[in-house]
Amino acid sequence: MKVLLSIKPEFAYKIFDGSKKYEFRKSLFKRSDIHKVVVYASSPVQQVIGEFDIAGILHEETEQLWQKTQHHSGITKAFFDQYFANKATAFAIEVGNVIRYQEPKTLKDLDIQFAPQSFVYI
Repeated sequence: MKVLLSIKPEFAYKIFDGSKKYEFRKSLFKRSDIHKVVVYASSPVQQVIGEFDIAGILHEETEQLWQKTQHHSGITKAFFDQYFANKATAFAIEVGNVIRYQEPKTLKDLDIQFAPQSFVYI
């Protein structure tokens, strides 16, 4: 099964250029059968630009997670700290094999009516 994640464009593109190997989340999908992430680049792009295999999922105390992922995070420590402010633990989805679509798709192409706040199962 796949999950569609809304990701800010600057970070979504970093996944596909290889400079971001982890996608950070405050909470995660509950299903254990998710093996692939479809990437929706949020506003102003508003397109589905590709997908990647989930190589692993880390769930750690925030500072430990940063120590493990910082060199391939694609974000600054300041951004990480701000995003996870007041959170004791955090998730990082490890990016596996990536496929960037030659032609971006719309949400309608995937029978999705609205951009998900965080994620939606597809």
